[in-house]
Amino acid sequence: MARVCVTGSNRGIGLALCEFYAQRGDTVHAVCRSTSPRLDALANEANVEVHAGVDVRDTSSMLRLADGLEEPIDLLICNAGISERDSLEGLLEAPGDDAILRQFEINALGALHTVFALLRRMGPGGKIGLVSSLMGSMADNTSGGYYGYRMSKAALNAAGVSLANDLRRAGIAVAILHPGYVATDMTQGRGTMSPEEAANGIARRLTQLGVEDTGTFWHASGKALPW
Repeated sequence: MARVCVTGSNRGIGLALCEFYAQRGDTVHAVCRSTSPRLDALANEANVEVHAGVDVRDTSSMLRLADGLEEPIDLLICNAGISERDSLEGLLEAPGDDAILRQFEINALGALHTVFALLRRMGPGGKIGLVSSLMGSMADNTSGGYYGYRMSKAALNAAGVSLANDLRRAGIAVAILHPGYVATDMTQGRGTMSPEEAANGIARRLTQLGVEDTGTFWHASGKALPW
């Protein structure tokens, strides 16, 4: 039985991941800023603990979470993220970087805050999954736009490679994951797969992850992706 911690757990892929691991019998720490009815229902399971009021942008908030955990973490999944649509035309008409900075704070820095805070709860054999996006790939960008989202996910990918290199000696493996085009609130319900299908793919890939392929970029279906 594994001990799993998932951020952004109140809806979408994060909630589906919590449900997957809970049903498998693992101990689940579901981390979120605010809970949801479905997560509240999951919290009734004996092997699920919900940690609400935790903001990945706030280092002190993450450290309090780490201090409150009484057991090691085998698997940490940094899933919290946001997407705000932007375009070159819009940015030229209304200059300002508040939305871009907000996405950096949550999508990239938030994941780093999470890893830095919870690393003390991890040891050899531990695994970290960073839920990124193919939209952070330079090679795959053929349509432009989404400046803040693309830039923040590219930064997350870079951080993931550095973490993989730094943590290899400690026996901790890092996976950088594209979940697929998933029908969630972030995509306004559009997508080619459900959150449950994406969660199953992510879990399968993390099961296969080892130090030998740490720091690589994968589609949850198992296909290696281009940077």
